[in-house]
Amino acid sequence: GMIAGVVCCVGIGLIAVYTSWIIGKVKLAFPSVQHYGDVGGLLLGRIGYEIFSAVFVIQLIFVVGSHCLTGTIAFATITESTICSLVFGIVSAIILFLLSIPSSFADITLLGYIDFTSILIAIGITIIATGIQGSNSPGGLSVVAWSAFPKENVSFTEAYVAIGDIVFAYSFATCQFSFMEEMHTPTDFTKSIWVLGLIEIIIYTVTGATIYAFVGPDVQSPALLSAGTTISRIAFGVALPVVFISGSINSIVVGRLLHTRVYKNSVIRYINTPKGWITWIIFVAAITIVAWIIAEAIPFFTDLLSIISALFTSGFSFYLPPIMWLVLLCKGKWFSKENLPFALINFLVFLMGLAVLVCGLYSSIDDIVSAVLCKMALILSLTTCAAQLLSYRPGSESF
Repeated sequence: GMIAGVVCCVGIGLIAVYTSWIIGKVKLAFPSVQHYGDVGGLLLGRIGYEIFSAVFVIQLIFVVGSHCLTGTIAFATITESTICSLVFGIVSAIILFLLSIPSSFADITLLGYIDFTSILIAIGITIIATGIQGSNSPGGLSVVAWSAFPKENVSFTEAYVAIGDIVFAYSFATCQFSFMEEMHTPTDFTKSIWVLGLIEIIIYTVTGATIYAFVGPDVQSPALLSAGTTISRIAFGVALPVVFISGSINSIVVGRLLHTRVYKNSVIRYINTPKGWITWIIFVAAITIVAWIIAEAIPFFTDLLSIISALFTSGFSFYLPPIMWLVLLCKGKWFSKENLPFALINFLVFLMGLAVLVCGLYSSIDDIVSAVLCKMALILSLTTCAAQLLSYRPGSESF
């Protein structure tokens, strides 16, 4: 529904900005923190460091996998080819690998501008095209079946999978420690998260609301598929940079963590020697291969995003920052006059994160199982029909 969709896009976005503010404060208070694993060490010691680091790596590899899957969908849409999607998946993985070879964020600054420009243009093309198509259809935009409220009999799974997609969109806090590590002036992080948060809120809300108003409940995922065959091909062609550049940034973050961990007390950690570059490339290749396997194993775009949101984003972006505030930032009693407002806000954010974790994971698994069962039923039906055709004999009374 339009109202719930807009409220979720804006509300979750503002919450993500708030939790990013907490993360930034933790980084300033503990400059040695380079990634989320270090926060686990501050909260739970060595065990916390290992657990947080492992989950952090797994999430980003899943995100790279989602970009690999998006690349597969994009190439299949652009080429309209009958080639097996496995081929497009391999091509997407190779591109992600090549773009991940630069080892610092400074090396890919220019690509970041290209990334941002490409998605804006692709979204603009899709919005304009769907608007024109909706206006030119019989009855015009007035007959588009969008609704202000949720559709009747909407299932629990459908609702939470949709919310999971929005949660995934605001997962920028996950890599904030890594980005702040390279900032010239880390104290300027507040400007960064507000600019990023507001731009994302505007883009996601406007894109979601307008395309839903122009297309109705038949909006596809990704939404670039909703503009018709020709326009979708153009939009995906323009969006290819954002698909692969954004994915490669996550690979770089994971690679830096692993490479620094292995060569913690060696000059090789700076990747400026032949051995450093060889091991860096091996790390990036391994990350890309695992991400590609995930993309092939979970070929449902919406469900993959929902699983990532439930398992990982729920923690890194929502229920963990309130804990960080309580343990690492709160001065004095949490129920004191100056701390109580923050304590209440953080408690609500914490509950939201747990809800996304439990309900989102259940919904994602239920949706995937339903999709798999539907495909199995279809395959069984086709197999039965084929067997009947093969057993048919001319003149037979039964078929």
